[in-house]
Amino acid sequence: MALDPATQVTTDADGRVGLSDHRAIADSPHYNPELAPVPLERRTWTTYNFFALWMGMAHNIPSYTLAASLVALGMDWVQAFLTITLGNLIVLVPMLLNSHAGTKYGIPFPVFARAFYGVRGANLVALLRAFIACAWFGIQTWVGGKALHVIVGRLAGDGWVDAPVVLGQVWTLWLCFLGFWVVQMLIIWRGMEAIRKFENWTAPLVSVGFLVLLGYVAVKAGGFGPILSEPSKLGWGADFWKVFFPALMGMIAFWSTLSLNMPDFTRFGGSQRKQAVGQVLGLPTTMSFIAIVAILTTSGAVALYGEAIWDPAELASRFDSTAVVLVALVALVLATISANLAANVVSPSYDFSNAFPKKISFAVGGLITGVIGIVIQPWRLIADPSIYIFAWLGFYGGLLASVAGVFVAGYWVLAKTRLELPDLYLSGRGAYWFTAGWNWRAVVATLVGSVLAVGGAYGGPFPADGLIPFLKPLYDYNWVVGLAGGLLVYLALAPRRENA
Repeated sequence: MALDPATQVTTDADGRVGLSDHRAIADSPHYNPELAPVPLERRTWTTYNFFALWMGMAHNIPSYTLAASLVALGMDWVQAFLTITLGNLIVLVPMLLNSHAGTKYGIPFPVFARAFYGVRGANLVALLRAFIACAWFGIQTWVGGKALHVIVGRLAGDGWVDAPVVLGQVWTLWLCFLGFWVVQMLIIWRGMEAIRKFENWTAPLVSVGFLVLLGYVAVKAGGFGPILSEPSKLGWGADFWKVFFPALMGMIAFWSTLSLNMPDFTRFGGSQRKQAVGQVLGLPTTMSFIAIVAILTTSGAVALYGEAIWDPAELASRFDSTAVVLVALVALVLATISANLAANVVSPSYDFSNAFPKKISFAVGGLITGVIGIVIQPWRLIADPSIYIFAWLGFYGGLLASVAGVFVAGYWVLAKTRLELPDLYLSGRGAYWFTAGWNWRAVVATLVGSVLAVGGAYGGPFPADGLIPFLKPLYDYNWVVGLAGGLLVYLALAPRRENA
């Protein structure tokens, strides 16, 4: 292990970099122990840890509804499966590119962002990512609460299910939603190690619930024959392609948040190989599995009930067997907690802490996430599959893609993976202070990429002709447009000799 005596920067045989002495940066207002580089000896996550992380994040109710919603939009099982699998393979590329810095330097996403946006400017993209994660946290908590409501309803009877309505929902559903919220807050309060342990033991259980749902529907439908024979309502002509490209962007956007903040997890990686192999084995396989299960189950629901029921809790509530409902939904509830903590609480906890490092700890950041997740009213976001995919997923996917473009351009093309680790925490000086803590080039690149990607947003809450009509044709390809826009504009603006 090499040591630079001037900066106390250490490097191991795998090329991972750490700081042996934090005293030079500990007094900075942009430092706290949770944002600091993870010591090399504590970077212990294995290939299985990353695989289990992805199994826990991918196998959850919103992943199921994502796949099922494509059937609800008219695709057959082949079209839906191909759309999801292709989207996952595409998003894996920027995810692995951004993961590298976390493993090499032991830093979380908001600190990584300082290299390109400036020590202060990083808060712009960190908080953008944080608020999107808060909305996702709320969505996951809502659907998990609905599943819990069905479970208790099967045990408690009609009085629970048909309780008086308050604010548009039966009060018992609100109770399950809040109970689900409290359990997650208690886990996050115990920190990252508690999350890692929870992921490891719940990961193998997650598949059980979905397989039970599929098995029951298949038996009731008379086997997979009727399910697989359900025709596409779109065909393979123009009607299909009109839906395919926006849907593909939605599939990519589903994990576009993680494509940015995977350094939050890979900072604990035992090596670049361990994190990369764990993710390559984890994301495509687990999402393909949940996709095919969701697609077949939803297609079976069409054969059984004459409609595509894309909410697994609602589907399970129609089953005759109480035992099947309980086994399936208990597994799904555990799965949703596991996914929500990893995918939607860890990142904003760091992001909010980055905004006020001396005042907001990781645990307090998690509590802020939980509160915003309720205020944002997630039950409205997930009420309609077309709004869920085209408006919600598509719009924020385009925004975050422009940030990913800046990251890839800055880290891989300009900096060639070399960062000045201590300077990421310095105030008023250092390579990443730029102008008053902001790098205007990265901000401009993000704004241009975002406008190109989502300026033409249409449908749902947006005007039929698009927010900016002449950009409407680009919106169907929003993630690709945002990534390319952010990357190319940042490269065009950045001085040739700039580190990042």
